Amino acid sequence: MIVVTGATGNVGRPLTKALALAGEQVTAVSRHAAEVPDGVRHVVADLADPASLTPALAGAKALFLLLSGDLHAVGASPADVVEAAAAAGVGRIVLLSSLGVVTRPFGTTRVELRKLEDAVREAGPGWAVLRPGGFASNALWWAESVRTQRLVAAPFGDVGVPVLDPADIAEVAAACLTDDRHLGGVYELTGPEVITPREQTAAIAEALGEPVRFHELTRAEAKAGMTQMMPAELADDTLDILGNPTEAEQRVSPDVQTVLGRAPRPFSSWAARNAAAFR
Repeated sequence: MIVVTGATGNVGRPLTKALALAGEQVTAVSRHAAEVPDGVRHVVADLADPASLTPALAGAKALFLLLSGDLHAVGASPADVVEAAAAAGVGRIVLLSSLGVVTRPFGTTRVELRKLEDAVREAGPGWAVLRPGGFASNALWWAESVRTQRLVAAPFGDVGVPVLDPADIAEVAAACLTDDRHLGGVYELTGPEVITPREQTAAIAEALGEPVRFHELTRAEAKAGMTQMMPAELADDTLDILGNPTEAEQRVSPDVQTVLGRAPRPFSSWAARNAAAFR
């Protein structure tokens, strides 16, 4: 049995599906009731309460650990989830971490993620850590304005990073959960090329077959919108990366190719598959 936390999200959903199609027994964990693929067991649990995971972890051989936003907060104890998994006899943990633990290691959330990485390593020999950069699915923030105005409004229009298709993260996670060759691996995951918001807009327009305008926001305008969805500190942190990425944050990593034997999918592929969200 493989337990997938965050099973209804951009990574967890395709991961659950991929594992089920591969013939694995899967338990999908989410905070709320949700539809899951045929043959997949679903358990409602809150990672902030590790005891609620007990039914999901019973008999599990592996755990995919994806933290919700509140478990990144100061005072949260995500290592308790790792302890609960170890106590239940789970022999393998694959953690979804962040590239930021190496590119910007002193931010509050990254310090905590680094501690969690250490806890996963110390829990036993069966572990792997995934460190993705920016997600292609963050473009869904623009979906409403594209649907209603054929407009993308974003800051730093000509500054890019190699955004990553969440489906590639899911495939790498599936490999780490099922293939012993990846035990002890730390994988930095990126897309195949640096792409700017203006170029992402063009890819969305091509997927739709219709023009989409790009409007560049000031940093202050972008922060005002972002703080409606996240703490101001996290908004500033995100804008720092988007506006002034380090060389390491713009580097295209070979690790997707290393694990999957193929290049990562480009943003245009993600846009084509998700065009319905922008129509």
